[in-house]
This record gives sequence, structure tokens and C-alpha cells, in this order.
Amino acid sequence: MALEAGKPANGRRKGANGGKRGRPPKTLAGGDTRDTILDAAEDLFSKHGFYGVTIREVAAEAGVDTALVHYYFGAKRELFDSVFLRRAHIWHRERLDAMNRYAAEAGQNMTLEGVLDAFVRPVFDWSEKGGPGWKHYASLVAQANANPVWGGETMTRYFDPAVHRLIELIGQLFPETDPRQVYWAYHQLSGALTLTLGETGRLDRLSGGLCRSGDLESAKAYMIKFAAAGFRSVCESAPLTPGTSPTAGAPAGS
Repeated sequence: MALEAGKPANGRRKGANGGKRGRPPKTLAGGDTRDTILDAAEDLFSKHGFYGVTIREVAAEAGVDTALVHYYFGAKRELFDSVFLRRAHIWHRERLDAMNRYAAEAGQNMTLEGVLDAFVRPVFDWSEKGGPGWKHYASLVAQANANPVWGGETMTRYFDPAVHRLIELIGQLFPETDPRQVYWAYHQLSGALTLTLGETGRLDRLSGGLCRSGDLESAKAYMIKFAAAGFRSVCESAPLTPGTSPTAGAPAGS
């Protein structure tokens, strides 16, 4: 019988605490309990995906009873959404703030590289300096971005406003460009960004150690240069089709 991805033969994974069950100590506040559960769920979801993790396994990893997980979060999808939302609003806010601040300060001197740097820098900074939790979250986002069942809806719900702001600013730099080119170019950037943040080690093996997937500072610099060249190439070679709006497809007010 084939094994379910991410599970050992007996179908169970021991938590970091050896799977100790029961309610947390009375000295542990409710907010601490909730964060402990979220940390455990984030770790497990990032390694095994949404379908490869059970509520029972999250409870064992967190050292609490399964009833406590249900008490705080309900069903597994609600738990997953809570994990995703906890850090998503930080990425979202800092990306928007960085892009808006750059656009205001640069004014007519705004560049494609500057816009892209403002968009990607917050996520790289958190992944590089925010500790293990942010590493787990970046891996989780990479999974969501590649999952056609639940990933697309999840990414749309939490990240689209910042993406539309990026596309709006690029549209200001290339006002005569067919907007379809900008969306396709962003599609390539999105895949590269989430794969890079996943730090899979693929680059290390492929390059024989010449490059490290964990070298996020270098990865960020290369990504900005590569993405800018790509956006510039397609935007300059694809003029706006007569009758097409430069902002076609973007929600109002985004």
C-alpha cells in the first residue's frame, strides 16, 4: 500500500516534544497556547502540506489536547487560514508601505528596479532575519502558490492588493504597454520569488556548491536584475492594443 506523502509507515508523526498530550500548564496564558498551536501547525504545514497534516498531529506537536485546537480554531481549514493570515498581513502592509513610500520619494525619477526592490525586499528581509517561523511561512507560501486546488484562492485573498499596486506602478513606467504583458511578466516573477523563498537546496546541488539557495541577499539582487530585464523586454516590445485600457483587469481602487 502506498504511503501518504510526508507520513511514516504507521501513519503518525511524533511531535517535537515526543507527542506529549494533555492541556498546557496553567501558567501558560491563552494567547501563548494559541501561538504555540499556530507555530506547530505552521511548521507541519510547511513541511507536509495542507493534506499531509492532521489536527491530531498538530496537537501532538504543540503538546495540547486535540479539543483545544478545535476550541481555538475549529476545523483544519480554519486553522490553516489562521496560520496563513498571522504573517500575511505583515508582508502585505510592509510591501504596500515600501512601494508607496518609494513612489512618493522617487516621483518622476521612479525606476523599474526601484519598484521591484520595494516589492520583494520586505519578504526577503523577514525570511532572512525573522527566525525559523518566517522560514516555515515562506515555504508554506511557496506551496500555496503552486497548488491549483486551494492555493490560488488563498493567494488571492491575502496578497492580491500588493500585487495590483506593483502592476499599477509598472504601468505608470510603461503607459503604452499592453497590460497582458505586465501580468504575464508578474506571473514569472511570482513563481521565481516563491521558489527562491522556499530555499529547497536545488540550486546548491545543481551548481555543485557554487551558489547557495539560502543566500537570500544574493538571490534578492539577482531577482531584481533578472525581473527588471524581463519586464522591460516585454513592456517595450508590446505596445497597447487599440481599445485596451492600460489598467484592464485591475480592481477599482487597487
